[in-house]
Amino acid sequence: MAGSSWKVAYADFMTAMMAFFLVMWLLNMAPQETLKGLSGYFQADARNLSNTISPYGISNNSLIQYVDKLDTRPPMSEAEESDYAIAQSLKQYLLKDAVPSAASGLTSDSVGVLLQLTSDLMFRPGTVEFTAEGEKAMQEVMKVMQKYKVYLVVRGHTDSTESGAPYYPSKWELSAARASAAVRYLIARGIDPMLMRSVAYADTRPLAPAGPGSAARNARVEFNFHRPEVMSTIVGY
Repeated sequence: MAGSSWKVAYADFMTAMMAFFLVMWLLNMAPQETLKGLSGYFQADARNLSNTISPYGISNNSLIQYVDKLDTRPPMSEAEESDYAIAQSLKQYLLKDAVPSAASGLTSDSVGVLLQLTSDLMFRPGTVEFTAEGEKAMQEVMKVMQKYKVYLVVRGHTDSTESGAPYYPSKWELSAARASAAVRYLIARGIDPMLMRSVAYADTRPLAPAGPGSAARNARVEFNFHRPEVMSTIVGY
């Protein structure tokens, strides 16, 4: 047996090499657009490891971590399958467009799926006019609303340093305008207004305490996709 131990090591080596070449083949087959998006996303993560918008970002999302383990999961309910599909769709958007983790967050719970995007990603400074990135984000939100039977609560937030000036009397009106702009965008493109609500929080629900870098994290828009049956019981929207 001792004289044959090298065969085991050799077999392990060949298995590892096959796995390596399989990964290389998959990368070679992937479109350049996808590879560019992946590269940009992970480069952004490397620059922002200590500055994520949410402690429950993509890398910590337990739902998404099951991507490669579906065969070991117990059967999912129809609601869970819908939430999983929505989370996957939004995850692909964040990866494809290389949205930095410092400007986004994606979580899932028993109610539904929550997408967070910073205001400076979504809007031009001091306005509620969508940036190019904001337009792309709204397109992805629209696709989810068109494809899945879900309701949407859009929550607008400001940072404590924002005043709303010169266009809005206070940060309350500014956060309301940000949420309303997103809802109006969807209504204008055929999404049923009965499926949506907009809520303003101003600076009452910060993600990070006041300090360096907190403004970019706390000024944000949240898209909470949830199932119809929890519409009347959802807490804290």
